[in-house]
Amino acid sequence: MRLSGNLLNHTIAALAVTITLILSACSASRQVATDPKDVSYIYNPANNPFNPVFRVFNDEGNRSVLSVFLHTQELFFSEANPTGDPLASLRFTVRLYNDTQGGVLSDTALIDMEFNRDNTGSEIVTDIPLTTFDGFEYTAEVRIVDNLTRRMIQTFVKFNRLSPYTSYNFRVYNAAFGNELFSRVIFENEYLNLKYLREDLDTIFVLYYKYFDFIPHPPSMMLPERAVPREPEKVISVALSDTVPLMFPLKGIYLCTIDSTVYEGVTLLNFGDEYPVLTRPETMIEPLAYIATQEEMDAMRSAEKKKMALDEFWLARSSSIERSRELLRIYYNRVLYSNLYFTSYKEGWRTDRGMIYLLYGPPDKVYKGPAAEQWGYRKPVIKSSWGTRVRVKEEYIWFGFRHNPGRFTSNDYYLVRSDAPTFWDQAVASWRRGIVYRLDNPDDI
Repeated sequence: MRLSGNLLNHTIAALAVTITLILSACSASRQVATDPKDVSYIYNPANNPFNPVFRVFNDEGNRSVLSVFLHTQELFFSEANPTGDPLASLRFTVRLYNDTQGGVLSDTALIDMEFNRDNTGSEIVTDIPLTTFDGFEYTAEVRIVDNLTRRMIQTFVKFNRLSPYTSYNFRVYNAAFGNELFSRVIFENEYLNLKYLREDLDTIFVLYYKYFDFIPHPPSMMLPERAVPREPEKVISVALSDTVPLMFPLKGIYLCTIDSTVYEGVTLLNFGDEYPVLTRPETMIEPLAYIATQEEMDAMRSAEKKKMALDEFWLARSSSIERSRELLRIYYNRVLYSNLYFTSYKEGWRTDRGMIYLLYGPPDKVYKGPAAEQWGYRKPVIKSSWGTRVRVKEEYIWFGFRHNPGRFTSNDYYLVRSDAPTFWDQAVASWRRGIVYRLDNPDDI
């Protein structure tokens, strides 16, 4: 069946609009919560329009700096003030806990900031100093309140002062403009400067690892996770200077360290130019591995006209072009948000959390702990009656994820696999029938 129209082009245009304001921060914006422990809004873009990015840097002496990055266009500006200027007002509150000493309160900070839209650039960075000591691990509870709209953002940022080698001892800057880069995803032809904070260095070592293109096994398969080899492909000695920018042109993982024998440092990730949104058929084929057969994947990858092969895959899911277009839009929107939320040393859609997010969608419940997450998806509501009373019982299936402390990133979680039912096969079958899978709404898109 040939497509009469541009199914792929329509979807790419929709994704381009979607990406405008979303960043991959594990934070949340809310005004009312029925379950105070439920933080499912952090992975639901419809409920989380306010998205800061956080970085921690261990400065000189007993000081660490929590840097908060915001896009100016995410803020609410009002002229209803004595000056008549378009002002935004934010309150930053931090409670710092010493995890090594059992979570005791170690420091606090409170900062009120006003921003004038007429003299504020497109980005806002606020530095919050905190008192810390070498040899300890910390968790910062951060709340940001928009004083005008009363939106509240809450997140927990973990960091440590365990060694001079960790990423918390580096800052990364754009070599052309001098602004600090909060994302660790870089692109070809992007020039950077690295700064080591503890002392002036003239040399660093770059450990290069090949691009990691594996996807996780389905949740029902009790197989060990595939990981990046410990030994790098190359170790390169690089001169470090403010006047000599660095470039990392190959796809892959770059671990920048002050000691080539120590696998700690700041990690830079090059996923190619198709990140976080996928626009070319050859890259849009790969995330279909979760719902396509191996034969279908091989056929699409080897097809001379990959766009036509991709369109035909989605058209085969439904007899309606409009329905196929909607399926494609939803699926690749989830790819995009998976990249923004879950990217670790590989793209977010290739992670365990990304795999579940693609097929099941944003979770209905999320409970986060110091080193784990629990995701709940609502089953069909069960109603029972006794006389004039009607009782509604909500049940969920649960996916557990545990934090995987590694040398590349602090955003790596693996799925705790068990014999518990996950309805994975039903989810795959639903997508293949042209229905976006929902446990509590299995028969409709």
